[in-house]
Amino acid sequence: MQDGEDIKGCGPLMQPVASAHRPLRQQVFEHVRALGEVPRVQVARDLRVSPATVTTLTSELIEAGLLEEVHDRRDGEPARGRPAVALQVRAGAHHVMGLKLSDLQHTAVIADLSGKVLTSAVLPRRPGRMSLDAMVDAVETLMRRTCAELGLDPAGLSGLALGVPGFVDRQSSILRWSPLLETRDVDLAAALQARLGLPIRIDNDANLLTLAELWFGAGREVSDFAVVTIEHGVGMGFVINHRLYRGAHGMGMELGHTKVHLDGALCRCGQRGCLEAYLADYALVREARTALNLPDIETLSVNMLLDSLFERARAGDAAAQAIFRRAGRYLALALANVANLFDPEMIILSGERMRYDYLYAGETLEEMRTMMVDTGRASPRMEIHAWGDMVWARGAAAMALQGLTEELLGAGREMAAQ
Repeated sequence: MQDGEDIKGCGPLMQPVASAHRPLRQQVFEHVRALGEVPRVQVARDLRVSPATVTTLTSELIEAGLLEEVHDRRDGEPARGRPAVALQVRAGAHHVMGLKLSDLQHTAVIADLSGKVLTSAVLPRRPGRMSLDAMVDAVETLMRRTCAELGLDPAGLSGLALGVPGFVDRQSSILRWSPLLETRDVDLAAALQARLGLPIRIDNDANLLTLAELWFGAGREVSDFAVVTIEHGVGMGFVINHRLYRGAHGMGMELGHTKVHLDGALCRCGQRGCLEAYLADYALVREARTALNLPDIETLSVNMLLDSLFERARAGDAAAQAIFRRAGRYLALALANVANLFDPEMIILSGERMRYDYLYAGETLEEMRTMMVDTGRASPRMEIHAWGDMVWARGAAAMALQGLTEELLGAGREMAAQ
């Protein structure tokens, strides 16, 4: 998965065991979207329903403007008689926006109902905490800029999803705390909906990066996996039975705020001893300022400083190497805890800091394995993804698509139609 990549199909390729509670019409639509292009007979076989039922349901979806017929272009089969017909999500049907807010820049994408990204945009910002009004202004500016790139009236969007670092109460859509905001317990969704007049969904940014892996990346065929992110903070998302797990209030999986040192370093959440305070960008910057004599250190951006630290480590600077080695040991401890608690099939290390291979060097991953409880099981498969910021926005777009699909085809829609 690369930013802006034209994918063929999106969404989990394997459905959760509990998917039977979803209306069959929704299951059919989501299966077509996941495969990208598929004949009716395969849909019937995969979902274990009769071909006649699939024909009826797909006819309804075509009439609703959600699916369309195309020639089946599967390779390796001879073209005899009438061309075979396949189904795909109708190109350009509906538009949703996904946005990611962060310390250094905000990013956004617009995708259609098939999951195809049509355009993207970036809005740089100065680091520091924002007021609620400033955050709403930034979202509106980025929304209008991205829509203008596509020539789309913002009112034509069918939904908008936003990823933000911090603690998001999914039940109430209250942003309990974020390193980007000056205040706590903010109803960001209500403020955005009042300004933009669109359906708004908000989630922790690590959850949305995990959705990006589930919809577009290495997690599409894996039932249970974890995504650990290392950037301005440390985050985690977890998929159980092909579904994103958020906890009772939507605020679970806060790996960065698990405690690794009693009365330890101060974390930006206000507590001490959090994993993030030893592994995130600001932790490495703190160590560099203490250990290294870098010129004009106060004028260097965080990225410039970390790049300089990394180059020194690669050049053999012992102090720089020690900083990454220490952070790598804390990462090994965190990954071992994830493996011991959840036993995932795969752990994906993701985020821009994965460019710094010292963090996940062979000795780091080996130390993780030695700290795992010896049960005779294999250790989780490790994937390293150094995606740029745009993939987080794609995860937000996946969340918007989930919500829109539920509105169009979900159980609530069926009950309302009765």
